[in-house]
Amino acid sequence: MKQILITNDDGFEAVGLKYLIEALKPLANIIVVAPTTNKSACAHSMTLSHPLRFKHVDDDFYRLEDGTPTDCVFLGLHNLYPEDVLPDLVISGINIGSNMGEDITYSGTVAGAMEGVLQGVPAIAISQVYNNLHSSEPKEDWDFALAAKVIVDITKKIFADEFPLGARKLLNINVPQIKIDECKGIKITKAGYRVFGNDCHRYHDPKGNEFHWIGLHPLIWEADEKKSCDFEAIKDNYVSITPIKLDMTSYDDMNKLNEWIK
Repeated sequence: MKQILITNDDGFEAVGLKYLIEALKPLANIIVVAPTTNKSACAHSMTLSHPLRFKHVDDDFYRLEDGTPTDCVFLGLHNLYPEDVLPDLVISGINIGSNMGEDITYSGTVAGAMEGVLQGVPAIAISQVYNNLHSSEPKEDWDFALAAKVIVDITKKIFADEFPLGARKLLNINVPQIKIDECKGIKITKAGYRVFGNDCHRYHDPKGNEFHWIGLHPLIWEADEKKSCDFEAIKDNYVSITPIKLDMTSYDDMNKLNEWIK
């Protein structure tokens, strides 16, 4: 039977993770390694300053104390599988909130998939876009049905055929906040250009000491007339799948830089 390693960045108790596990159980043997606490926006960080410990949650389900998604994948691959054996797929998610545009550089969810492909395992990051993350509706009642269907369909296709990308490349999937029958399909997209604001708040504690709290930027992006980016696909009720490569070299600028450095 196929093998899948699952992680996330919302923590081991996150509702999106529970939906992902239940959706994939019929397809593969699953091992879950997730952070103990929410590690959103931790990017591709690895813990080197202190030891990390697996804590058993359930059968083949572990939380990693103070670990990042990168830690979870790295340690999971090299400690929970037999020597020289790797799973068929690493899946990170289902994230609560989008990971589109330049947000992929902040994302712990995408970083979990990045670590998978760095270690030679095909990987997927999947995120559920929510228009209002501060909704008073309990997260347990949020609808992940479309995201669950998408990841099952994509996983089945990978297992039946092969992973569609080469080495050090991953699939970044974003799913709109709609019902299954409202989805218009899947679009293969580029990463759009996010517009970032200054959502930084200054406060004072009871002793008068100043502190700062970074909030969530509104989901605003630069217009894409061709509607080829992830943001536009989500706006139009499509699932967005963006191929991401870890090679960030700006090849177009190498000749220019050679001339400049002279």
